[in-house]
Amino acid sequence: MSLLKNVGTIGGLTAVSRVFGFVRDILIARVLGATAMGDAWQLAFMLPNLFRRLFAEGAFASAFVPLFNRRLKEDGDMSEAERFSTAVLAVLLPILIVFGGIAMLAMPWVVEFFVTEGLADDPRNLDIAILMARITFPYLMFMSIATLIAAVLNSLSRFAAAAAAPVLLNICLIAALAYGLTLDADIEGRRMTAQAMAWALSLSGLLQVVWLGFFMRRAGFRLRLAFPKMTPGVKELGVLVVPAIFGAGVYQISRFVDLFFLSTLPVGSYTYLQMADRWNQLPLGIIGIALGTAILPALSRYLSREEDEEASRLQSNAIELAMLLTVPCAVALFFTGTAFVRVFMAGQAFTQGDATVTGMVVQGLVIGLPAYVLVKVLTPNFFARKDTRTPVYTAAASLVVTIGLNILLVPRIGVVGLAIAGAVGAWCNIALLGGILHARNFYRLPTRLIGRLVRIIIAAALMGAALWLLMPHIDAWFTGTILEKAGGIAAILGVGAVSYGLGAVILGVLDKSTVQRLMRRQG
Repeated sequence: MSLLKNVGTIGGLTAVSRVFGFVRDILIARVLGATAMGDAWQLAFMLPNLFRRLFAEGAFASAFVPLFNRRLKEDGDMSEAERFSTAVLAVLLPILIVFGGIAMLAMPWVVEFFVTEGLADDPRNLDIAILMARITFPYLMFMSIATLIAAVLNSLSRFAAAAAAPVLLNICLIAALAYGLTLDADIEGRRMTAQAMAWALSLSGLLQVVWLGFFMRRAGFRLRLAFPKMTPGVKELGVLVVPAIFGAGVYQISRFVDLFFLSTLPVGSYTYLQMADRWNQLPLGIIGIALGTAILPALSRYLSREEDEEASRLQSNAIELAMLLTVPCAVALFFTGTAFVRVFMAGQAFTQGDATVTGMVVQGLVIGLPAYVLVKVLTPNFFARKDTRTPVYTAAASLVVTIGLNILLVPRIGVVGLAIAGAVGAWCNIALLGGILHARNFYRLPTRLIGRLVRIIIAAALMGAALWLLMPHIDAWFTGTILEKAGGIAAILGVGAVSYGLGAVILGVLDKSTVQRLMRRQG
């Protein structure tokens, strides 16, 4: 299947999940708002997800997929791959159970360390925050198992089920929020809503395991429970995954640093950052995760067959497609993010003032959006070569930059400083990853691609100028009637699409030959 079709499959289903997530966050903003209980929910949601990204997802999949692909037979015999996956699950599951138990026991100290002053002032709110964090933590175990199954399915080129699974998370949380809408819009009502959401989160993890397990069995693959045993395959995975976990750990340390700085800011800061990140995650999840997921198995196959030229071609296509889609998204959100937040999230418990602050955080985050996507695109080149250490070093270097900027910016501009610091750190990471790939002759930017990237940036800049000129004339629409709000959004979309489209056509950013090249079948 071509890169464009793979990304389309993953990205399309991810887009459905993001839309559900978008609806979820609109409801969270309106029901919980930027309040103490809103922050308590955001903290309870973030904690298991931080460890999920540490133990599972990038770190685990990047080490597991190349080893799994090596055990797949070209004639369709999956017995060796099944034995390897079963052995991995047998070791992974006890680790998750023990870690989860310890974390739940330590949760009072963890939560008290990260809560904002306003939340800690009310013992009742603090107790509920601790309870919710404990209720949500089993989500880590369920999602780690789901990540293993998803890695199997992706390696078998069955991308759809894994891409669609997060929809279950959002459906469960939306159902809990719908229950919350039936309650009184007071403190007690928000407390009951937040607890219902905590239960819904853990339930969604279980449902995703069942969903993915069903499609795995349909693919003819069997994953069984077994007694833990350190087989040679598990040891090899451990050698690869430990550096990858440290690499992911560097990123998660950055997130914990964010939590620490957030705890020094006024109530509502957790909510502002999470609501803003939803807008950043729309293109990041649809484009970045889709591209990274799609190219890792293909790169692994090319490199295992020593087809370096094909691997380089695939890497170039991925970079071009990423920038073609991401740069205009980042520019558009920089100029219009506040307007979108005001239209879709402001109301009930989430005030216009909250929306304005959130929009400023969106601007800070999207400065780094292309870099966040490129990290997803470049790191598979290392993982496919079974090099999980280099991304650790680059991530650590970028973390130093991020922390330094946090210390400098957060006391001055608050939560917006966190967003800007993370964006600059991501660009530092890209500079290091690209430089190392070039120095080792693993990948070098072709002159043709450099020219196309410059034209993409120019086309996006033209669109940004058009939106900058438009926004002062329609600003009042975003706090008006529903028709005025709809007219404002339509104006943004229309001007953005026309200006970028004209720029792309005039500059030759997207033409028939480009589409044919991106549609070329992968290995």
